[in-house]
Amino acid sequence: MAEPQLPGRGGGPYGRGGAPHGGAGTERLPADLSWLNEAGRRIGTTLDLRRTAQELADSTVPRFADGAAVDLLETVLRGEETERWQGPEPPALRAMAIAWIPSVRVIEADPVGSPSVVGPSYSRDALVTGEPVLVTRTTPDDYLRIASTPSGAAQLAAAGVHSYLVVPMVARGVLLGIADFVRSGDRPGFDRADLALATELLGRAALSIDNARLFQRERDTVVTLQRSLLPRESPPTPGLDVHCDYLPALDSRVAGGDWFDVVALPGGRTALVVGDVLGGGLPAAATMGRLRGAARILLALDTVPERVLARLDLAARDLDEEQVASCLCAVYDPADGSCALASAGHVPPVLVGPDGPAHFVDLPVGGPIGAGAIPYDGTRIVLPGGARLLLYTDGLAKTRRGDLAADLERLRREAGPVLRSRPGPEAAHLAPAGRYDDAVLVAADALDGAPAAEVRVWDLPADASAAGAARRLVRDQLARWELTDLVDAAELVVSEMAGNALRHGRAVGPLRLLRHDRLVIEVSDRGPDLPQIQHASLSDEGGRGLQLINVLCRRWGACRTAFGKAVWAELDLPRATRLP
Repeated sequence: MAEPQLPGRGGGPYGRGGAPHGGAGTERLPADLSWLNEAGRRIGTTLDLRRTAQELADSTVPRFADGAAVDLLETVLRGEETERWQGPEPPALRAMAIAWIPSVRVIEADPVGSPSVVGPSYSRDALVTGEPVLVTRTTPDDYLRIASTPSGAAQLAAAGVHSYLVVPMVARGVLLGIADFVRSGDRPGFDRADLALATELLGRAALSIDNARLFQRERDTVVTLQRSLLPRESPPTPGLDVHCDYLPALDSRVAGGDWFDVVALPGGRTALVVGDVLGGGLPAAATMGRLRGAARILLALDTVPERVLARLDLAARDLDEEQVASCLCAVYDPADGSCALASAGHVPPVLVGPDGPAHFVDLPVGGPIGAGAIPYDGTRIVLPGGARLLLYTDGLAKTRRGDLAADLERLRREAGPVLRSRPGPEAAHLAPAGRYDDAVLVAADALDGAPAAEVRVWDLPADASAAGAARRLVRDQLARWELTDLVDAAELVVSEMAGNALRHGRAVGPLRLLRHDRLVIEVSDRGPDLPQIQHASLSDEGGRGLQLINVLCRRWGACRTAFGKAVWAELDLPRATRLP
């Protein structure tokens, strides 16, 4: 068996110096350097690990070798670092690229993308020692040390392979993988000059692969942060069936700025929010998390989308990043099937009718969040049963052509047929083939008959009889819903709410009763001030109504509406009576 040659060791066909004797080496040098420079330009054209590995293999066949294979460590594919492999078992490798001439194509090789089998072999020696292995002229015993399996060794011999070279890839002190090369037929075997040439090429390629590894790790970090800041599940949405999806960008420089949210509001209302922070990377992801959190707090205090966006704009100006974002906010009311919308520089929502074509919602567009272009104007539409409202970010539509209007028109044209055929749409079904940015999709289906089954709304008299009327309406409705166990508590709560609306709210508004996962009682008025619990002394005749509500109910609160404010309270339902 020919002795494997390591760099710096004698015994090779050209002696210890590492370069061939005579004029042949001098004649080869210009051609080798020219090829090396050309190969260096062809490797690393993208930051994709698999493509970079394939470019390395393709650049060496057939100019340098008759066959080449590139394997990378699994740790590298996960963005981790391995300075030197240690341990009794071989490191986990994955086949990333193969290239060969037709005569050696029959050689057994691990399929691209599959785990590589590394038994006792020269490849394992190169991984463990970090040094290349050169076999200038193979013998029958060498084939098994090259292929690791008897069948692979037989195929190497049948293909006429007579020389072998394996070089580890190391960049910035990080072990990345190995590259194997074979020569066959009448071609001269590898020599120490070829070893030096391959080592130089692998050094350059390793830098490109390591850049791709670092880029992939940064993207994975951004996407992980992004996903952790997005909602993991949607709350109950009376009257709506909501599906949300997020597609991260392939490039970490643009990933990280898109978000969506589904927020349960008082009285069974539901807020749908989508937004897109300008830029990408970790700063955009962090800003997205702040804006989403601020929007949730503001929606708990106000159900009017245009006022929420105005306050969100003020909050965004205090962020250190000084970034701007587009945002679209929609608030759905199951009582009448209406949906209030407001836009801060965002792409228009798409409404898909039950049977008709999709169309853009005619919505005034204000300035982006953080640009100081308030106030915002809103609009109100009605979602008929079976209709679907699409909120999305521009990454779902735009391509690198740069014509956003044409991209949006394509999305509108395809939205109807695609979404009508899919009850739970995913963003990938609507995304274009050339998508490169983050993409968010929120699809809200208006359910037939759901509002009438869960929500009741009554106008209360504007005089002292309001509290009595409210108690009677609640008592009768709970009896129809077979919730008589809650009558006493519900009557006390609604009586206090109606009384406070008469005394402090200027004019009492509608009474709303919602039955879903809980029983929600809501009374509106036109007063500007949100109620707060007062500390009543023993001698005070009043001031204990909200304390009573606080004790009887699971939770309660107040928020501003388009016509004033609403005070609401929740009572737990018996488990057997809860609606799905």
